Amino acid sequence: MNFFELQARARQSTTRLVVLFMLAVFTLIILTNLLVMFVFGFVNLQYLTVESFFQQFDWNLFLMVGVGVIAIVVFGSLYKISSLGGSGEKIAEMMGAELIINGSGDVYKQRVLNVVEEMAIASGTPVPPVYLLHEDGINAFAAGDSPSNAVIGVTRGAIEKLSRDELQGVIAHEFSHILNGDMNLNLQLIGILHGIMVLGLIGEYLLRSDGRSRNSKNVGGAVMLGLGLMAIGYGGTLFGNLIKASVNRQREYLADASAVQFTRNPGGIAGALKRIGSDAIGSTLQNPNGAEISHALFGDGIRHTMTSLLATHPPLEKRIRQIEPNWNGKFDVRPVSEPPVAMTYSAQGSQQQGQHHTAAAELMAGAATMMKNGAFVDRIGQLNDAQINYAHQVLSELPAELKQAAHDPFAARALIYFMVLDNAPAMRQQQLQHLATAADDGVYAETVKLTEKFAKLELAHRLPLLDIALSTLRQLSKRQYLLFKKNLKTLVAMDNKIHLFDWTLQKILFHHLDIVYAEKKQLSGQLKLAQTQQACAVVLSLLVHAGKPQGVSKAHVFEAAKENLAGLDIALLPADALKLKNVSASLDQLAQLAPLTKPLLLKAFAKAIIADQQVSPAEAELFRAIADLVDCPMPPLVV
Repeated sequence: MNFFELQARARQSTTRLVVLFMLAVFTLIILTNLLVMFVFGFVNLQYLTVESFFQQFDWNLFLMVGVGVIAIVVFGSLYKISSLGGSGEKIAEMMGAELIINGSGDVYKQRVLNVVEEMAIASGTPVPPVYLLHEDGINAFAAGDSPSNAVIGVTRGAIEKLSRDELQGVIAHEFSHILNGDMNLNLQLIGILHGIMVLGLIGEYLLRSDGRSRNSKNVGGAVMLGLGLMAIGYGGTLFGNLIKASVNRQREYLADASAVQFTRNPGGIAGALKRIGSDAIGSTLQNPNGAEISHALFGDGIRHTMTSLLATHPPLEKRIRQIEPNWNGKFDVRPVSEPPVAMTYSAQGSQQQGQHHTAAAELMAGAATMMKNGAFVDRIGQLNDAQINYAHQVLSELPAELKQAAHDPFAARALIYFMVLDNAPAMRQQQLQHLATAADDGVYAETVKLTEKFAKLELAHRLPLLDIALSTLRQLSKRQYLLFKKNLKTLVAMDNKIHLFDWTLQKILFHHLDIVYAEKKQLSGQLKLAQTQQACAVVLSLLVHAGKPQGVSKAHVFEAAKENLAGLDIALLPADALKLKNVSASLDQLAQLAPLTKPLLLKAFAKAIIADQQVSPAEAELFRAIADLVDCPMPPLVV
């Protein structure tokens, strides 16, 4: 299955989850009604028969209790989901995890950051912040409701006990959850379990409050009701855990398979699973909140006292055999005795100043081939050796100062400002004067340092640096972010000219960060192409005009490209009619297309760019940026 099929499958899983949730709630309604009827004497127990029960049955009471149960469970679920806010950071904080900031001098931390950055740049997604759980068990998780606000959590046991290949396999597994749309389902599961458990919490409260009551007449009934609600609530939680287990297991097999596909190294993730099996602690977590996110973990985080029915993950043996069918059944792994080499990419960057053209050349050579035959569609949401090697190469080429700037909250803002400064000296000076008075303390000075050190930024480094900086910018306060956003808009608009790269850069930034800072919600839709006809015309016209095709008319390019759009009746819009405000709104609408419709859209965009049989690095990066804005993470177009 490709990215789009997996996205559609994730939404089907959500539908299945809703159905199971409704069945669980209906069961709770019946049990609570029976409890109320028996405890408060609505049913005469002395002469109870099936016939007498239905004669005494009170439908009005049933409906009142049913509405109450629905209100309690739904409110509890929505409250929990709302409190998490779709944010991976909230999950990490709930687990007491520590944000890893640029390695902090720890070679183990630096290694996991390197692996995560490679995976993100190779897959075309923002680099997620990495959190460390101070646990000896070997485990990890991905959390958030979209790649925009995803985080990756990893235990101290994982970064110290696993080899680099094994750690890469675990991180690849978590990236598959990010790309396959599993994280949002995980958040919904957390909310649903909490909503079901609220009934038990109410019962526990009744027992405590009425146990202290001096009115003995009311104590008996209240205690019975409290005990009954506790039994129903925690029984419902058991049922909810069964739902969680049934929904999750197949996704773990899929994530394992994706990790193998991403790294082209079955031994990596298989070795990590074997190491869990051979370790005394395994993947178990001591954190009391571990049960809430157990389904989002790489391995089972809790030990189950009951049968394997409640296990959220398949047995280790089955997972390993899916990867290595000829496995001998023994958890024999070589000890990882040596600490990782304290390698950082920035150390290499300064040695390769003369080789910055290499990544751009690879990008240009691969883009034309992939865009001609539409092979890029199967690359979306996927990874391969060429992409990972390209990411490693880009990270090695980056000058040390730029890499360090992308990891520092002050310097990251300066780096983005630097990217959009005008080439004309007079306009650049005017932009810098604005930052001198409007930017936060220290940011202006950092921007000036970058302008003095670097004349320009290599094209092939722009999106990778942006992906790294996105993670860092999530550390800003909301006030700092809103000021940064205002200043960036001012810099881009200051010369009253349209610079497509500058506009695209700020659009990508706001597309991802506005979700993090609750400036907008993550949208997911099921729109059909016919419902986005005008939006398709706007964006396709933009690409035709921006591409400046050689040897072929723009009208011909547009007509050839729209053949991929299922017969939409659209026409090329004149360049002066393409206002960036309309382009922005059009991209937001196209992001809400149904997953299986988006490949048609991307193929039309690619056809508009490749019409003259040439693809420049700028066109390739513009195509990747547009794909990102319609929520299709496009990896580097390398072969």
